[in-house]
Amino acid sequence: MARQIVHIPAQRNIANRAVAPDTKLRVAAYCRVSTEQDEQLNSFENQVTYYTEFINRNPNYELAGIYADEGISGTSTKRREQFNRMIADCEAGKIDLIITKSISRFARNTQDCLNYSRKLKDLGIGITFEKENISTMDSTGELLFTILSSLAQDESRSISENCQWGIRSLFKQGVVHINTNRFYGYDKDEDGRLVINPEQAKVVRWIFESYMDGINPDILAKRLMEQGVPGCMGKPKWTVDTIMGILQNEKHMGDAILQKTFTADYLTKKQVKNEGQLAQYHVKDDHEAIVSKELWEVVQLEIQRRKDYMKRYGLRTMGRNTDEQPFTNRVFCGVCGQLFWRRTLYRLNGSIKAWMCASRCKGKDVKGCINDTILEVDLHKAFVMAWNAMLENREDFLAHWKEQLSTSNPLVAFRAKQFMQLTAKAKPMKELDMSIVSKTLDHCDIKPLGVIDFYFLDGSHIGLVIDN
Repeated sequence: MARQIVHIPAQRNIANRAVAPDTKLRVAAYCRVSTEQDEQLNSFENQVTYYTEFINRNPNYELAGIYADEGISGTSTKRREQFNRMIADCEAGKIDLIITKSISRFARNTQDCLNYSRKLKDLGIGITFEKENISTMDSTGELLFTILSSLAQDESRSISENCQWGIRSLFKQGVVHINTNRFYGYDKDEDGRLVINPEQAKVVRWIFESYMDGINPDILAKRLMEQGVPGCMGKPKWTVDTIMGILQNEKHMGDAILQKTFTADYLTKKQVKNEGQLAQYHVKDDHEAIVSKELWEVVQLEIQRRKDYMKRYGLRTMGRNTDEQPFTNRVFCGVCGQLFWRRTLYRLNGSIKAWMCASRCKGKDVKGCINDTILEVDLHKAFVMAWNAMLENREDFLAHWKEQLSTSNPLVAFRAKQFMQLTAKAKPMKELDMSIVSKTLDHCDIKPLGVIDFYFLDGSHIGLVIDN
C-alpha cells in the first residue's frame, strides 16, 4: 500500500487569537510607578484609565483586570502584590494576553523578565510591550526582549547609583536623611529638620532612666505593652530590639551618624551594616536632644558592662522577671563559681523559696557542689544588713565616691553620684526594697557557713555572716 500523508489543520492558535472574530481575548493590563511623587502617582492613575479604555474599545478584547502596583521598585517582583496576583490568575487560566507600557514597567531585572515571559509563553499567554512594540509570542520577540530587558536593568543600576551619589553628597554636607515614621522620639518640620515629639520623648527619657536603674530591656518592653504605649508605628508593640535601638541611637542626644547602612545590591535592595566599607559622617549637635550626652554615653558604657558581665559568667541574658526578682543571675557560688538557682523546697508545713548552686542540682546519683543552700528570706535579710552597713558607714564610703566623681570614666562617676543620692537621707532598711537591689547590686557570692560577699556597682564590697 502506498504511503499517504494527511494534513490536519490547526484548530486553535493562541498567538493569533486576537484576530478571530468569534472569540474574545481576555486581556489584562499591568501598570507600575516606581516612586511616590505626585507627578508619578498621576501617571499611575493615567495608566489605569488608559488601559481600561484601551481594552474596552477593542471589540476583540475582554477586560480581564487591571493590575497596578503603586510606589514599588521594579528590580524585584517579591514585594509586588498585584504583579504576583496577575501571574497567579494567568496560571489559573483567567488571562490570555497581558499589555504593559514598557519593559521597565514590567521588570527591571533581566532574570525576572525572561523567567516570567517564558513561563507565560509556556501557558500560551503573550505579553505586549507598547513602547518597544514587542510581543513575546513573536519569533524575534524574545531576542529583542532579552536585549531591551538587559538595558532596562542597566538603567535601574544607573538610577540607583545616581540616587546613592545624591544621598552621599548630602551626607558630606551633614544633611540628615531619615524616615521619622520609623524613628521614635522625633518628627520632621516643614524644612525637614528633626523636632522633638513631646509624648514620645517622655517615653525615651523613661527608657534611658529606667535602664540605668537596673531594669532590663525585656521588662521595659513588657511594661510599655501592658500600658498600651504606642510605638513608632502607632501600635503598642515593643521588643528587646526596639528598646536597645532607642538606647543606642545617638540621635536621641542630638547628634547624627550618617551612612550607618548602605544598599549593597540595587536588585535585592539589601541593606548592609557599614563596618568601614564606606565613609561615615558624625554631625554633632544637629538637632535638639531628648537626653543629655552624658546620660547617653553612660548608657553605652552600661550596655557594654552588662555584655561583659554575661560573657564573664557565661550567661545568655541578664535574667527574666528581674523587676520582681532582681537577684536573678546575680547570685553565685563562692565554692565552684556556678550560678545559684532559685528553687522551691517543699516542707511538711508548706513550701519555701531557696537558692542553691546549679552544679548541686545535677541529679540524685551525680555528685555536685558541696556548698550550702540559702533560704530566700536569709538572702533578703543579708542584703538589708549589707545596705544598712553602708548607710551606717556612709562617711567612710563618701570619700571614695567623691574621688570617683572626678574620674574620666563617666559610668563610674554616674554610679558614685547615684550612690551618694541614694544614701543621702535614707533611713535604715527594715524590709527588702527590690528597687535598691536593681540599682546597686552587681553580684554576691554565697560561701559555706553563712558567709556572703556583696559586690556593689560602685565597686564597694561588704562581707558578712548570717546565722543558718
